[in-house]
Amino acid sequence: MLVRIGSRGSRLALTQAELAAQIVRAAGHDVAFVPITTAGDRDRKSPFGQIGERGVFVKEIEEALLADRIDVAVHSAKDMTSTDAEGLVVGAYLERDDPRDALVGAEELRPGMRIGTASVRRRAQLLAFDPSIVVEPLRGNIDTRLAKARERGLDALILASCGLDRLGLEAQIGLRIPAELMLPEAAQGALALQVRAGEEHLVAGGDDAETRRSVEAERACVATVGAGCLAPVAAHHDGSLLTALIAAEDGSWIERRSGDDPAAVAAELVGASQARAAA
Repeated sequence: MLVRIGSRGSRLALTQAELAAQIVRAAGHDVAFVPITTAGDRDRKSPFGQIGERGVFVKEIEEALLADRIDVAVHSAKDMTSTDAEGLVVGAYLERDDPRDALVGAEELRPGMRIGTASVRRRAQLLAFDPSIVVEPLRGNIDTRLAKARERGLDALILASCGLDRLGLEAQIGLRIPAELMLPEAAQGALALQVRAGEEHLVAGGDDAETRRSVEAERACVATVGAGCLAPVAAHHDGSLLTALIAAEDGSWIERRSGDDPAAVAAELVGASQARAAA
């Protein structure tokens, strides 16, 4: 059987698609790659809020899966919406790579630094760490962002450690930022192999149970909070405990909670943010 694997067309996305292909080949199938351009790929300058909600790197790939143009969709799990599209399921979460954010261009965070990132989650936590840090919007694939940071003379930029690792660029990392200092995006570091409901057998051999438990706890928490791409929200499950936060975009306050139950942690965060708003 020929299994068509759909993913974005960047160097990182195709590297990740090959990881999925290894799973499909191990199940006895042939593989064909189908690169797909998403809304987030077409517009690399606008803030995410002007392009759409969370899922700007996923929607077109899911549509191709529903239309039977591909059989397996490969996503960075952090790019997915908090709930699955109707008719689709995550057939496998591959074993998670390093979920931490990476500081590139410097070995520590210092007051007054100019740091590039398009993530409001990262921005909020940077400003909470030190409000004198200047956060400059920076979008594009990894190679583009590295080049833009050099062109602008930025002191550093923040990328996901896992992406740099997968591309063999780990030497670029000056600091893998501890979760205590910068809580990662929900599902960061995990790859999700999405299929049509009933076709989980295509990728089931690659499913990592521990990664699934952690990622689904994080996604459930974010879904309950109701956060979109622009909300400074983060969630990370370390295998035993879920920690999540919600913050003001300017870093003026952060509420962080931990616990075993994603719904309970989310409810505490919602209550804390509502109390902030009332005050």
